[in-house]
Amino acid sequence: MAEPTPTTAGHPIARVLPLLSPAHLDRDFDYLVPPQFDEIARPGVRVRVRFAGRLVDGYLLERLENSDHTGKLVALERIVSPERVLTPETLALATAVADRYAGTRADVLRLAIPPRHAGAETGKTKAAKKTATSSGVPLQESAAEAGDPRTEQGGSIGSRVAEVGEFDAAVWGRYAHGAAFVSALGQGRGVRAAWQALPGEDWAARLAELAATVVRGGRSAVLLVPDQRDLDRLLAECVRLVGDSAVGLAAGLGPSARYRRWLAVLRGSARVVVGTRAAVFAPARDLGLIAIWDDGDDTYAEPRAPYPHAREVAMLRAHDSGAAFVAAGFARTAEVQAVVDSGWAHDLVADRDVLRQATPRISAPGDSDWALERDPIANAIRIPGIAFAAARAALKEGAPVLVQVPRRGYVPALSCAKCRTPARCRHCNGPLALPQGPRADEAHSPSCRWCGIAEAAYRCPACASRALRAVVIGAIRTAEELGRAFPGVPIRGSGGGAVLDTVEPGPQVVVATVGAEPLVPGGYAVALLLDGWALLGRADLRAAEDALRRWMSAAALVRARGQVIVMAEPSVPTVQALIRWDPVGHARLEVDSRAEVGFPPAVRLAAIDGTTESIAEILSVAKLPADVEVLGPVPLPPGARTPFSSGDTPAEVERMLLRVPRRSAAPLTRALTTAQSIRSTHRSDAPLRIQIDPIDIG
Repeated sequence: MAEPTPTTAGHPIARVLPLLSPAHLDRDFDYLVPPQFDEIARPGVRVRVRFAGRLVDGYLLERLENSDHTGKLVALERIVSPERVLTPETLALATAVADRYAGTRADVLRLAIPPRHAGAETGKTKAAKKTATSSGVPLQESAAEAGDPRTEQGGSIGSRVAEVGEFDAAVWGRYAHGAAFVSALGQGRGVRAAWQALPGEDWAARLAELAATVVRGGRSAVLLVPDQRDLDRLLAECVRLVGDSAVGLAAGLGPSARYRRWLAVLRGSARVVVGTRAAVFAPARDLGLIAIWDDGDDTYAEPRAPYPHAREVAMLRAHDSGAAFVAAGFARTAEVQAVVDSGWAHDLVADRDVLRQATPRISAPGDSDWALERDPIANAIRIPGIAFAAARAALKEGAPVLVQVPRRGYVPALSCAKCRTPARCRHCNGPLALPQGPRADEAHSPSCRWCGIAEAAYRCPACASRALRAVVIGAIRTAEELGRAFPGVPIRGSGGGAVLDTVEPGPQVVVATVGAEPLVPGGYAVALLLDGWALLGRADLRAAEDALRRWMSAAALVRARGQVIVMAEPSVPTVQALIRWDPVGHARLEVDSRAEVGFPPAVRLAAIDGTTESIAEILSVAKLPADVEVLGPVPLPPGARTPFSSGDTPAEVERMLLRVPRRSAAPLTRALTTAQSIRSTHRSDAPLRIQIDPIDIG
């Protein structure tokens, strides 16, 4: 056996983090290193240890000369693999995320490090020899994916600088300070920006150019996208510029391919990572840039404990590592605007003159537009005469038309019957709703879905009307209705399990659910955004923000001299923001309005879901900050998953909301973390879930 390396010789103690679920066991434990493991028991490797009489997985954190433990130490049972998969940066990030979300490091590491696949580590997997395609992007094993199992971290393969294709960075000159931003990236500076892409912008090419700029300087980039369709598009652009130094990471790859690509990133042979939410933890070496596209998409919210949001993890990682950060999109979330207001990031937007040249004509029909020149067929499909005429004219000229319809499944909410302002609680500004389930047919006053207080004498704050109406989500058989409205014109559908990536130019009507709009070369001539109130009227904190994001994503597919018509009340601030193409102004309004009524990101919010007993149990042991505000309990939001992994679901599952100012955010999460540890020491098995700043408050 070879002599032990200087880092392990004389260090017989291994400090290990076992992957245990109980919160009170989220700590390190010391084990003895048997002589036969001395050479390969290095920090970062997977191990198997005996804990409380059973074998559990864990990670070796460090080697020590002595242990603080006064009792007898147990020896390591097994070194699962000599691959050092847990890097110091990943451990630090996992610790920061666990602290931010009142979770455990073990839970975060389960999200950050994929399960081991032995064949991928040794390079003997047969899958590496096969070739597949996904939306035109080859999935065969590249040189970056293969890596070299014999190369340790810091080896020659990881230190090589990838060859970068040529691109014209002058296009960034369309954005104020855009050229300076790209130059700073090339110099290795940790600049941070909120980039609002112009309508019609090839955002995938622009992000690939930023990544290539960083790679040219010898560093790595991590680019996050919401779904597989965006991943394929962005990865193709990155491959064009940096070749096989770019890899894609997504759960749909399968365990072998995903782990092989993840190893390529770990070993340094892949310098650009394009992936969905879990890729935010990718162990990219010398990270120079982490960027996220369309951070308002709800797929960035992790459904597994401790329920982190990829945007927040990306910002934590950029802050701790000194890497550059970009939050990009056509629209802007309140959370991104808040960090811009704080000075942590800066605007990267185009001047109004440039914006006017790129933006299509956007309008919202008023009452007169709906009343005049109504076509009988247009009336049946909820389209005013002016919009119907625009679509018919575009088709006559041989141009495509996009029709966006709301996705099915939105939760029915209440709004003013006269002016359609969403109905909200006078006490906490939460959404009002009628009872659901068995009692839905009975006569009831609306009640708040946050604090549970009934509102028997509701009066609209905008028009003083007492009448309420249900916001019903329609868009059923819209494609068939449009087929009857435009006989002889091809009608294409995109949504659900049949999403189109692109369509060919020509006269056609494309009916797409929100988020499933396909690209068309040259852009659409007209886009009709139907049933605007179905998006705006949702009983959700982010309804207005999400509606604008959905509309802008569709409007950005329309050519510069095209036309966009949104079917919504023109006076609504969100509709006006779309007409003016002002995502930054709308985000500022959202931040101000949420600060006024106490919503994130102005405050830190914790949602505790469970039975009445389990919620009372944790609150009884939690030493909450003095300025905490308790809201509820209220029922879980419709469609929310119950906090149970197995067993019978209790008849009543509730939600309690804890709200504190930002200055008390850290004390709140520490208090909840400590309370969970105390609860787990009592071996309480009552179901409970804690989420920090959940995207679905109710």
